[in-house]
Amino acid sequence: MNRYHQTAELLSALEAVLREHNHWQPQSPDAQALASTLPFAVDTLSCSQWLQWIFIPKFNQLILEQWPLPTGFEISPYIEEAMKSEPGQSELLTITRQIEQILGS
Repeated sequence: MNRYHQTAELLSALEAVLREHNHWQPQSPDAQALASTLPFAVDTLSCSQWLQWIFIPKFNQLILEQWPLPTGFEISPYIEEAMKSEPGQSELLTITRQIEQILGS
């Protein structure tokens, strides 16, 4: 299984966990919130919003277009801190750590 396929499966699992724990939102944040230039859009989005509206779609686009996937990044420390009291945090961390491992962080 190649990195694109593995990452796509993990993104689907990430979405499933967000949905299972009621973090998935039916309505997109406004364009201004999505246009944040800060890491993880911490000034405008919650962690689950960032995962849903920025991280998952951008990675899905990279996979669809077969563009190079980023390497050497970590999002798990952010998720660990930002969602420390949220349901599903440990499941999300398991998935994001797998993504980081596949992509060589």
